[in-house]
Amino acid sequence: MILKNYYWYFTSALSKEVCDKIIELGLSSKIEKGTVGNPKDKYKVTKKSRDSDISWLNEKWIFNYLQPYVETANKNAGWNFQWDFSESCQFTIYKKNQHYGWHSDMKVDPYPADFWNINTRNKVRKLSMTVSLSDEKDYIGGDLEFDFRNSKDKAENIRICSEIKPRGSIVVFPSFVFHRVKPVKKGTRYSLVMWSTGDPYK
Repeated sequence: MILKNYYWYFTSALSKEVCDKIIELGLSSKIEKGTVGNPKDKYKVTKKSRDSDISWLNEKWIFNYLQPYVETANKNAGWNFQWDFSESCQFTIYKKNQHYGWHSDMKVDPYPADFWNINTRNKVRKLSMTVSLSDEKDYIGGDLEFDFRNSKDKAENIRICSEIKPRGSIVVFPSFVFHRVKPVKKGTRYSLVMWSTGDPYK
């Protein structure tokens, strides 16, 4: 698929107070290691591909804040993807040397028909969102990067997503777009990730 816009952003969309509240909630929830993989092949912890700590948030007020940005980005960027549900939000902690290598959020196959969350059964991830919760002065490194290549045969076309850096900023992008988080060199970077799902592409 040829994209005119690989991502859509909203600068400082969330207030300091909202960011602080999400961080407090994320840190007070059960912290676990971030994994890679998928439901079919099971999830794995592998620091070579991904080294981060996460917790899961399902508070309705967070979805009420974020989903309108998904809808607006989907329309304004010209994607117009069908979607009908947002998965649990993933609060992510990147400390010194932690990172997340190249990956896409959309898996090859839809969620299994017997998946534990009935709202995502037989669905695929369509739209991914990243929210910057930290002040950019609180850490060094940890850049979010995208690969804008249009096929596997073309050379890398890497772009740093500088628009995500101001605190409270939001970036929405198609879940099949490859991206990574570079290692944090100093400090701690907090972010929130949300995926919105829909019927498989036809």
